[in-house]
Amino acid sequence: MAHFSLDQLATYKLVIARGSFTGAAEVLGISQPAVSLQIRQLEQTLQTRLIERSGRGLRATAAGETFLAHCAHIENAVSAAVQSVSLHQQAIGGKVTLGTGATTCIHLLPPILQQLRTAFPQLTVGVRTGNTRDIVRAVEENLIDIGLVTLPAAGRNLAVSPLYNEDFVAITAEDGNAAEQQLIVFESGSSTRQLIDEWLAANGNVNAPAMELGSIEAIKRMVRAGLGYSIVPDVAVYTAEDRQGLNVSALQPPLQRTQALVMRQDKVVTRGMTEVLNALKRRG
Repeated sequence: MAHFSLDQLATYKLVIARGSFTGAAEVLGISQPAVSLQIRQLEQTLQTRLIERSGRGLRATAAGETFLAHCAHIENAVSAAVQSVSLHQQAIGGKVTLGTGATTCIHLLPPILQQLRTAFPQLTVGVRTGNTRDIVRAVEENLIDIGLVTLPAAGRNLAVSPLYNEDFVAITAEDGNAAEQQLIVFESGSSTRQLIDEWLAANGNVNAPAMELGSIEAIKRMVRAGLGYSIVPDVAVYTAEDRQGLNVSALQPPLQRTQALVMRQDKVVTRGMTEVLNALKRRG
């Protein structure tokens, strides 16, 4: 019987998904030679080539495609076995990895994660941040268990469940007037920036922003300094501390974004994942 490790399976899937050893190594946080070694050992165990070069990238051979289909079944069988055993445990534990945007991470997650740690001290919740595209891809590749992202979100083998709607608001310095200032906005490439651009265009504002920043906190600092105005999700200015030094006003017409949960359709949901999902849904 051929013997190989689950790490080798995961590495193989990632190499095919990323199209290179280097791309897989970056995600895994290991060296490119270490990735190559795992694939070479896997091919030696199976006594067949699994990967071949195609143009500038890599792709699965015919044997590799067959093996790839079985990888998902193997991972699901292992997850199901772990879940079955966990049902006999008194305490809810294990690790759940959650992916979301930086704004949601800063302003929404801390109290939720604090409640989960208090209620389930043996449960570890890891968090990764990124834009919707990055989080969805990580969910597809089984690097993240649950994604909390801004719609639209689409991908292979995904279950997408809208969770709640979130309003956008305009912010200026306490004595500022948005009509007299330049726009400071999220950097391009995110779902949030796309929504803001569409709202501005629909309301006749086609001027280029004065600043494009990747951090909601950096945007708020610039606005507090009187360097411009911005349009941000209201979660970013929900508390009195968050609003300090800022004037917050509703948008007319209103602008909203929808936050949704994203998971693989074939994901085996552990007891720990269930508690994380329940906590997010209570907030929603």
